[in-house]
Amino acid sequence: MYVLTVDQIDSQNQADQVDAAIRDIESRFGAELLARPERTAGDEFQVATERGSVALDLALTLVRAGAWSVGLGVGDVRPPVGPSVRAMTGTAFVNAREAVSTAKKRPSRFSLVADDPQTAALDPLIRLLLALRERRTAEGWELFDLLDPHPDLTLTDAAGRLGISVQAASQRALTAGLRLDREARDVLGDLLTGGRIGG
Repeated sequence: MYVLTVDQIDSQNQADQVDAAIRDIESRFGAELLARPERTAGDEFQVATERGSVALDLALTLVRAGAWSVGLGVGDVRPPVGPSVRAMTGTAFVNAREAVSTAKKRPSRFSLVADDPQTAALDPLIRLLLALRERRTAEGWELFDLLDPHPDLTLTDAAGRLGISVQAASQRALTAGLRLDREARDVLGDLLTGGRIGG
């Protein structure tokens, strides 16, 4: 199982964003969650899922927002599972708590802690993907947000929607590392879920 403990950055000087973040996560990932995300204490909340690829997408989405330290814990969740995240226990929750404490000290604002050493070893690879994303320009993100939810959309289609040439769109995709981003997420999601590519 996969648990994210998420803590708002500089919450003493920022408006509380927890409720808005929970609503957004429920809207985008609701069907994939073990229970409704819940505020656990102050400016912190937790999310639980049984799919590694979903946990990775959640973590990447939250880190991109720039408002959160994200700890991903992988381990067991003791029954009963749900309906309340706050009532659930297990090593995944313990690991997520340790992970968010580490995430607060890192530039990436992310950390992964897992029972399994092979899964734990994915932490630097996820942070490498985050470093790639950190360098992406607003134009690169604009193209990402157009293409990523629509895998059948071509660069030609995207260029038309953005009002730029196909060559410009292709260069923007290359500079933004969009193909590498997709390939890395696919492999990391598989490894998180099953411990092997294609798992």
